[in-house]
Amino acid sequence: MEWFSKTLMLLMILVLQFSFNHSQSIVNTLPGFSGQLPFLFETGYVGIGEREEAQFFYYFVESQGNPNDDPLIFHLTGGPGCSAVLTFFNQIGPLNFKFGNASEDTTLILNPYSWTQMANVIFVDMPVGTGFAYATTKEASISSDAIMAKQANEFLRKFLIDHPKFLKNPLYISGISYMGIVTPTITLELYNANERGDQPMLNIQGYILCNPLTDKFMDFNSRFEFAHRMALISDDIYKSAVENCRGDYLNTAKANSLCLDSLQRYEECTSRIDLKNILDPVCDKTDPKPPCQEYYYNFIIDWANKKAVQQALNVREGMIGKWELFNNTLHYQEGKNDTSCYSYDIFSSFTYHMKLVSKDCRALIFSGDHDMTFPYVGVEKWISALNLGLDSPWKPFYVDAQVGGYEMAYAHNDFYLTYATVKGAGHSVTHYKPKEAMALLKKWLATEAYRSTM
Repeated sequence: MEWFSKTLMLLMILVLQFSFNHSQSIVNTLPGFSGQLPFLFETGYVGIGEREEAQFFYYFVESQGNPNDDPLIFHLTGGPGCSAVLTFFNQIGPLNFKFGNASEDTTLILNPYSWTQMANVIFVDMPVGTGFAYATTKEASISSDAIMAKQANEFLRKFLIDHPKFLKNPLYISGISYMGIVTPTITLELYNANERGDQPMLNIQGYILCNPLTDKFMDFNSRFEFAHRMALISDDIYKSAVENCRGDYLNTAKANSLCLDSLQRYEECTSRIDLKNILDPVCDKTDPKPPCQEYYYNFIIDWANKKAVQQALNVREGMIGKWELFNNTLHYQEGKNDTSCYSYDIFSSFTYHMKLVSKDCRALIFSGDHDMTFPYVGVEKWISALNLGLDSPWKPFYVDAQVGGYEMAYAHNDFYLTYATVKGAGHSVTHYKPKEAMALLKKWLATEAYRSTM
């Protein structure tokens, strides 16, 4: 391609312009896995900022299919503040944790439903304070939704300058949960950068979202309607709230007495429901026990804090102190105010979706139909508000001759959006229903006659 040839010619100039501290290492073995890793696995840091004060740690796996032609997926874990270890080793990466009765029994096994079977995938600890990512100055330790989007753009450019053979691969930005706020922002910036002529040109093709947070009013508000659809609240509670709350089930300080009564009854009915998956048992956060997912989080923390593990991953020693699976200072909850190190400055990413509709862009959005964190109800509402034309009506998709969920597709000029629900899945679809999630992605990628936007 002509654009690719021109881009390669500029790389030597760009390498000289970017004096960044990008370390990278090939990982051949990992504690807990028997033998050599049967895939190409690289870890490293990319420095961002004028003096590279923000250092982001990444895990990169080349596609186990055809790395030269398969897409490149840049994947962000939710939170914010959740380490990429969770998605790499527990969801869509090539390895899964196998837990025993104690943390010292934790081993690693191959994941048969890894996205790396059909794509090159970059997992990154972002923002600063997440996983192994760190800052060298106090100023660089302060981040926000908007800052993270800009840093992701710079990260990708530096990574691809250092890995030029992937410049021609179709690029998709992927995110789960809170990253529904940031992912469309990054995607739009990449399209705009190409239009400005920024170098290197990136072959951005679209974005992928799993159970995304999009609008902090619409998505949290949709929990009430979801509870009614799933028979967690009765018709009379629902009807009373609809009549008296005027569509706002969040701002109780402004609610009238009849609305408050309905919402109190709603709270009583749902207070012991696990939002991540309404069918799961509620866990005691201070003393979780099997089969709760949280019980095994301590096993992951113990594994990742082992010196042998960090040496194998080529983590810089002494830069972060104790490794955390979740940075609760960064993690967002309904109504949470900005912290000293993070500003939740994008209330809604809907406007970014709207702007992407005018691009040559593809989107895959999927939700677990038993997730109450950011229910499919809210996702369907904002997708409907995009006013796209219907390309394919609601219909089931099948995995092993069983209904895996339901999907429909929309189109507007060169913008195509596929939306799906996954039957029986909770918030992290790729954890609860990995086979179905993989089938969705594989089918979606296969429909693309890969084309360059350059």
